[in-house]
Amino acid sequence: MIHLLALLLYLGALGFWVRFLMSGARDEGPTLASLLAGLAVVTHAVALGDFWLQFGELPLVGPGAALSSLAFVGGLALLATLPLRDASRVGIALLPFSIVCLGVALVLGIQPSPLSIDFQGTGFVLHVTLAFFGYQGLALAFASGILYLIQHHELKSRRLGKVANFIPPLSTLDALGRVGLWVGFGTLSLALAFGWAWNVQNRGSLAFDDPKVLWAVLSWFIFVGIIGARRRRGRREYRGAVASVVGFALVIGSYLVLRLTAGGDGLFL
Repeated sequence: MIHLLALLLYLGALGFWVRFLMSGARDEGPTLASLLAGLAVVTHAVALGDFWLQFGELPLVGPGAALSSLAFVGGLALLATLPLRDASRVGIALLPFSIVCLGVALVLGIQPSPLSIDFQGTGFVLHVTLAFFGYQGLALAFASGILYLIQHHELKSRRLGKVANFIPPLSTLDALGRVGLWVGFGTLSLALAFGWAWNVQNRGSLAFDDPKVLWAVLSWFIFVGIIGARRRRGRREYRGAVASVVGFALVIGSYLVLRLTAGGDGLFL
């Protein structure tokens, strides 16, 4: 029920932002949308915490729990933008991702794993927390990137209507995407280091044959690729926006492929 409430709040926030976009209003819409979005993320966090306390395992195993955690990544990225006034409007690009993931999770059922789980302890929780922040940064870069491309197209076409008025300026979106990218890259790097340390201590190996580790390493190289695209000369901002959108799609796509083909415990991070 708490997960369902979070989904309804996400939907309400998206509805207010869409209404704000279509009406051209400048005051009430963003405030209500931001309030509902923040409440949705907090409610979602409570739902995941309740799952952990009730079942004694992190909500990372099984398709329903893993998708709920994946939706929370988008929620965390959204939460980071709410204090930034106009920049909070990137939520209109983040909310559909969280809504779809959480909606599918509820349909599948958010249940504890029947498997015996050996990934527990403070070190593993720290690894998961850092990884959450890593993927949050990439989600933020994705949302900023897709809105950057839309705004760039609107300005280039000289269509300065409701869409261009709603989306933050290109400079704001580029700065937001750059911060998300670097914060995400740093925290994901730390998450990999803690994860490998945990594996060596508890399993005696780096577990490079584990699909979860392969996905995390692939994600790290995608971060490197996006950063590299931003550092090349000429149209850095535009190229960085494209790379962020494509990179996020590759991370999510590779997760789904590994999840569907590898089987196993279905661990998210």
